[in-house]
Amino acid sequence: MTENIAQMSPIQRRALKAAAHHLNPVVSISQKGLTPSVLAEIDRCLTAHELIKLRLYGIERDVREALFTEICTALKCASVQHIGNLLVLWRENPKDAVVPELAPARRRNAAPVTKKQAAARTEARNRKR
Repeated sequence: MTENIAQMSPIQRRALKAAAHHLNPVVSISQKGLTPSVLAEIDRCLTAHELIKLRLYGIERDVREALFTEICTALKCASVQHIGNLLVLWRENPKDAVVPELAPARRRNAAPVTKKQAAARTEARNRKR
């Protein structure tokens, strides 16, 4: 697992960052720091979601990096991103061995329209021109 994490390609890391962008933090680390119960909660969240965000409150900048490294080594997960007080972690799920790749966005199929709706759309397009 550790070799897999060290060999994460920039494309995979970029895809994980993009996937994590809309996520809300699932675990907060505050005054008491990294306790065993917090570590267990992070582990449960990684098992359930693979990709998670953590928020740190009141922890100094130089301590954050050490905390990030400690979490990654203890839980055998990859550090995807560290921006300010937010940390993004990823750990491959054993049953899902596929890492998200960058894929082109697919358009949704348009909802079926009636003749009346199609005529209204055509009329609206013609008015715009």
